[in-house]
Amino acid sequence: MADNMHKPAGTVADDPDSFNQSHDLIASNKVEGTNVYSPNDEKIGSIYNFMVDKKSGKVSYAVMSFGGFLGLGERYHPLPWDNLTYDTNVGGYVVNVTREQLDDAPSYAMDEDPWNDPAYGRRVHEYYGTPYI
Repeated sequence: MADNMHKPAGTVADDPDSFNQSHDLIASNKVEGTNVYSPNDEKIGSIYNFMVDKKSGKVSYAVMSFGGFLGLGERYHPLPWDNLTYDTNVGGYVVNVTREQLDDAPSYAMDEDPWNDPAYGRRVHEYYGTPYI
């Protein structure tokens, strides 16, 4: 018999999503799609995915989808992960960026891969005024 057959009802074995998160952790599929807000609670986009540093295992960027209509013309804006703060009051991430600032921010289309350029991450950090490590 499988080990989880001996667990009482209502435990982790009964809820597969509970394997994906805890009080301080959250599964990646729960982050993707989460709304991103400006400091004045205006929704400016949503988390498309995030970029993880292969060596350290730390999240480096949240890639936010912004603009477009029904997926057409949508742009992807990497935001340094440390710039985002989760706010339980809005149920999403808050970043100190306006829609207007996003218009000029480093971004890319779905068919582009700027991460092949080692300087791209540096440009993202320079734009948002954060240290590039």
